[in-house]
Parts: sequence; C-alpha cells; structure tokens
Amino acid sequence: MRTLSVAPAEEMGEAARALSQAAVLKVKVDGGADLDRLRAVHAAAPDAKLVVDANESWSVEQTREWLPELPALGVAVLEQPLPAGRDTAIGTLDRSVPVCADESFHDRSSFPGVEERYDMVNLKLDKTGGLSEALACVCEARERGLPFMLGCMVSSSLAIEPALLLA
Repeated sequence: MRTLSVAPAEEMGEAARALSQAAVLKVKVDGGADLDRLRAVHAAAPDAKLVVDANESWSVEQTREWLPELPALGVAVLEQPLPAGRDTAIGTLDRSVPVCADESFHDRSSFPGVEERYDMVNLKLDKTGGLSEALACVCEARERGLPFMLGCMVSSSLAIEPALLLA
C-alpha cells in the first residue's frame, strides 16, 4: 500500500498516476474537496483499490452524503471519518463500503464500543502499547469476526518491524 498525502485534486491525481501500478492506495483527505480528490485519484489509478483515511475530518452530514459515492470511485475502505468520541452516528449510517475504526480503537478495551459501530479496526502497535497487546487484539478481533488492518503512526522501519509478526 502506498500513501497519497492530502493536496489539491490535481496534485493528488498526478501522485496517483505515478503510483498507478500499486494494488492499494491509501488516500489522505481532510473534509474539504474530498470527492474531487477521490475522482482525480481514481481517474489516474483506476485499477487501484482506495483506502480513504479521513482522519476524523468529516461531519456526519458529509459522511452520510459521500458514502454512497465511494464505491464508484474505487474506494474499498473508509477509515475514521468522524472524530473519536463523537462517532456514534457511524452505526446508524447506511454503508456502501466498510468503515474502519482508527482513532477510536486503541486496545482490547476498545472492542465493545467499536464493534457496535465499525466494520473493521486499524491495529497499531503504538496505540496498543506493544506487541503483546497487539497480538491479543488480533486474537480477539478474529474471535469477534472483526476484520483488521495493520497500521502505524509516524515510525521508522525498525519501529514497524514487529508488525510483521502480526501480519
């Protein structure tokens, strides 16, 4: 997976074109002209699956309005559209793509809250507190039938290396 940083739509399209052979692109957005950005990225890399990381920047209204548009734009997953702690509306929205908890998920104590609202979770060693808790989260996610992806905060290759054990 390669990541596209938030930028004007044209720049994101150019960046996506350079990465158009990637199977999955993570697209950072900020609640602004996000549909224009996604259209530009999808046009430039039509075969790539997109993981859209809203980083808590969308409102409930934006999320409700934009979710139905996402499949046609190649979006496979929408990550944390609403702010953590103010995300109860996620569970009430019709979802055309899976919605993934990121900032709303930390460790095993997070499962009861996110399981009711989200379709999957983003496990990060930094947030779980280390490899032991992350492994426990993987086991519990599997037991609950909750898909997960592995992510990281800003980290070095050495810091993310233990996540290979989880993968």
